[in-house]
Amino acid sequence: MTRTRIKICGITREEDLAAAVAAGADALGFVFYPPSPRYVTPQRAAELLAGMPAFVTRVGLFVNEPAETVHAVLAQASLDLLQFHGDEDAAYCAGFGKPWIKAARMREGFDLLEYASAFADAPGVCGLLLDAHVEGYGGGGKTFDWSMIPRSLPLPVILSGGLHPGNVNEAVRAVRPWAVDVSSGVEAARGIKDVRKIDEFIAGVRDADAGHAL
Repeated sequence: MTRTRIKICGITREEDLAAAVAAGADALGFVFYPPSPRYVTPQRAAELLAGMPAFVTRVGLFVNEPAETVHAVLAQASLDLLQFHGDEDAAYCAGFGKPWIKAARMREGFDLLEYASAFADAPGVCGLLLDAHVEGYGGGGKTFDWSMIPRSLPLPVILSGGLHPGNVNEAVRAVRPWAVDVSSGVEAARGIKDVRKIDEFIAGVRDADAGHAL
């Protein structure tokens, strides 16, 4: 059976981390973008990461940060993967000696193939995260037209943008991404996760995977 990987982003509390891990999340995301309501300081991230078990990927999200800021975070928080959501170029993203993924902000007329080609051959790149284009950074809990995604891209697709328990099954069946990424779609309030929603979200992904295997 093809298994879609699942990332739960915007972890701010130990109990949310534990719930996501117990539900079977493959990766957890920690936001180092100060304007975000899900922002955690490097010290707080280090405290949360201390409770992470083996084989769950630790992802740090950054937006247009000076390189020295990213290095300072890495000195305190043991991250496995970097996620860049701003206007960073490939050379910048590859400059930290860590695997990384780059976000693409999907909108009408956006040439995703051209965008992907700018990152596809850079050292350390692991995937392309597709999010909705909104004012500011991040998807704002909004979906985008999944039919805009080309059938063939040079990098694995991580689908994001407005996913929640009610639509993730349809999304996985329609797009067949390598992974899905959710934040606000499994929250009770901004920055506070909902255990039931996490369980339902992951169950929806698994159901779509099982249907694809039939």
